[in-house]
Amino acid sequence: MSKIAKSLYVMVSVLLLSSISVYAQQYTIKFATVAPLGSTWMNVMEQYNAAVMKESGGKLGFKFYAGGIAGDEKDVLRKIRIGQYQAGGFTGVGMGEIAPEERILDTPFLFRDTSEINYVYKKFTPQFSEAFERGGFVFLGWAEVGFVYVFTQKPIYTVEDMNDVKAWMWEGDPIAQVSFKVLHLAPIPLSVTDVNQALQTGMVNCVYSSPLAMIALQWFTQVKYMLDVPLANASGAVLISKRYFDTLPPDLQQILVKNGQIYLKELTEMSRVENNKAIKTLQSKGIVLTSPKSKEALARYYKTGEEARQMLVGKLYSQKLLDEVQSALAQYRKEHPGK
Repeated sequence: MSKIAKSLYVMVSVLLLSSISVYAQQYTIKFATVAPLGSTWMNVMEQYNAAVMKESGGKLGFKFYAGGIAGDEKDVLRKIRIGQYQAGGFTGVGMGEIAPEERILDTPFLFRDTSEINYVYKKFTPQFSEAFERGGFVFLGWAEVGFVYVFTQKPIYTVEDMNDVKAWMWEGDPIAQVSFKVLHLAPIPLSVTDVNQALQTGMVNCVYSSPLAMIALQWFTQVKYMLDVPLANASGAVLISKRYFDTLPPDLQQILVKNGQIYLKELTEMSRVENNKAIKTLQSKGIVLTSPKSKEALARYYKTGEEARQMLVGKLYSQKLLDEVQSALAQYRKEHPGK
């Protein structure tokens, strides 16, 4: 082959590879989350991305901005709305900014086990998906944080035992505000980043968190007890800007949604397993689990949950939605006694 022919061959090959590369990178979803790289959350998201890339022939994929580098959830929402990012992982606090009615899933003492959560998610997901769309986002899948428990420096058995604790409250969270009101607590509102120091100085001696987060944030070193009655189930989800989603070809939309359901369901299941393991780890670190000493004491907790949910009607969700969710749970418990 002559030098001229070789040169032409190389040029054509480079042009072909360049055109394929450009085509392959046609759609990139910039995804922001506070979850750190290397966490279970991000490991599953990487698997989700790999599946989407493979099925789309490399046309569609994620670019991750993990570890909170894009800011907190409200920062991420603002940046998605102006087009700086396209998608994010959110807890109830962020989702509540988009679809306030979704926060009913985070209300206190609503769920008693994961089977109830699965049932309500299955029954009400279409309704919440529509609410997210009205707020400008497309729902890709639930990715719950898990059951949240109360951790204290003194043993808690009854609602009355909480009366003299100095409880932290996530600043600006309406669910937490109402929850503490029905428990007759005067909480101390702080950002998550200020909690550790507040525990160390004695400003607060009571926090609420998932077991896994207690370990990750090292809060467990400043408490001694965990009330073994879930305060709430902290919901979570992956959402993408509807404006951006609508620019994707239908086949890529389908690939994104289908794999979201698969991998985010897996993430939720893994989170539940890891939270159960985290409880055992906390016990090995000296955390003592306490429980209500009578059925009446347990019923008192459930009663405060009912009061809190009613107080949020008209603020986050309608009476109709509350009645539907509570009726569905009542029917499920009737059909599954002992759950």
